[in-house]
Amino acid sequence: MTSSVPVIIGVADIVNRSTKVEDAREPADLMHQAILDAIKDTEASAQESLRTSIDSIDVVNTWTWPYPDLPGTLAQKLGVIPNHKHISEHGGNQPALLLDEAARRISLSRTKVAVVTGGEALASLTACAAAKKMPPPGWTEPSEQVGGVFSPTTRDLGTDLGALHDIGAPIHVYPLFENGYRAHRKQTIQENHQASAKLYGDFAKVAEKNPNAWNYGKEVTAETIGTIGKKNRMICFPYPLLMNALNTVNLACAVVLTSTEYAREMGVPETKWIYPLGGAGTQDSGDFWLRPNYYSSPAISQSIDAALKASGTSKWNIDIYDLYSCFPIVPKIAAHHLGFDATHPWKPITVLGGLTSFGGAGNNYSMHAITELTRQLRSGRGTTAMVLANGGVATYQHVVCISTQPRARNSPYPKENPLPKTITNVQVPPIDETPEGEAIIETYTVSFQRSGEPEVGYIVGRLKENNHRFVANHADENTLKILCSMTDEPIGKSGWVHCDKEGKRGDKGRCYFTAGAKETSKL
Repeated sequence: MTSSVPVIIGVADIVNRSTKVEDAREPADLMHQAILDAIKDTEASAQESLRTSIDSIDVVNTWTWPYPDLPGTLAQKLGVIPNHKHISEHGGNQPALLLDEAARRISLSRTKVAVVTGGEALASLTACAAAKKMPPPGWTEPSEQVGGVFSPTTRDLGTDLGALHDIGAPIHVYPLFENGYRAHRKQTIQENHQASAKLYGDFAKVAEKNPNAWNYGKEVTAETIGTIGKKNRMICFPYPLLMNALNTVNLACAVVLTSTEYAREMGVPETKWIYPLGGAGTQDSGDFWLRPNYYSSPAISQSIDAALKASGTSKWNIDIYDLYSCFPIVPKIAAHHLGFDATHPWKPITVLGGLTSFGGAGNNYSMHAITELTRQLRSGRGTTAMVLANGGVATYQHVVCISTQPRARNSPYPKENPLPKTITNVQVPPIDETPEGEAIIETYTVSFQRSGEPEVGYIVGRLKENNHRFVANHADENTLKILCSMTDEPIGKSGWVHCDKEGKRGDKGRCYFTAGAKETSKL
């Protein structure tokens, strides 16, 4: 059986800029509007037939509202009965994954018209909470089984090694990689800080020109991003507020896909067609202490390489990138793997402006990248584009390539993801959960109070005796001061680690690291 050729035929973005309680629109409403606008965007001569032909609805899971059946709600609003309905797991990789899978189903003739969508109304929900009011009447009754609104920064860390030391949220873990990346590349702390500020300053300029951006980045420059103060306080070292994803947005978008054959039948002009070429994705360990190092991501590298191979193209043929950017380290690692410096890229590496200046649209950020890249490719800005969608704590990755041209020699769309679900072909050092003795700092971060004062130091270290890795908190104020230095590199410094086996300091099993001589420790 000959395979069908999948094409993106319609895209749309919706922004509800009002944060008045009476103007609050729920995510399902925003998504529904985005789907209708995406159908209009196709310029099909038979738009009503196209709408009624929708037989697949994939939804990126929303943080805003616990729906009992969000794909079903959208199907009802659209007046269709799809044979494929799916809501994703949480993760920023999901937009690229869902697009890849929808294209695959079309290629295998399992789907005629696919909708991939997602949206958030966190700005409206935040406004309602501030006013101590419920959203306006008409919002879907929340699901009691879901357990409330999802948040990556306030979720329960659980009971694992990270949770024992109060570390595990994205704001903690991405800085571990930024600091490790800096030390590995032998940058000074100031050089690294200035590079991050330049990167996000350049991103802010992109967001300012994007009409769908929530934050826009107006009056935000490399200087304002790099200047730490009351309006840009340090969150977790080395990232001040303006290097963190800002998630209170009201944004939604949608992508409509079908086959070239059905696109012709529906009267969709070929100028609207953008071809998914292929994709790939995998994940690193969800436990940050089980990563091979803190200056690279095997999942990012392998997903990029496998997606290029699956798409039948190479990095030299990519004209535009959108590299996920919840924190500066993700585009840095991805760009480095692609062979260039993120602060001086040889091709554009964002079309949105990052999750600070464009806005952190929950799990759905990269869907907005797909819609914008589709528009830019249609307008002639390039021939082929790549999206890197990242999720978790630099955990989940999925990469897709799209183009104005079909796959080489009209080869069929890949029948499966070429990568395993989880990376297994990497070596991880042994973990010591009760370390004792002399050790060095492998990487670290420090959380800060709203006042700007440092609060807790988090250390990933290695025992000198056997090179085993451990997780610890700072043991004393001198160690915390060393970890906060903007001039002296803490990574590689020696010290001592000890665990509170009897719970004398309040947390039985928690480990503490002190920099310097053993006799200076207050352990």
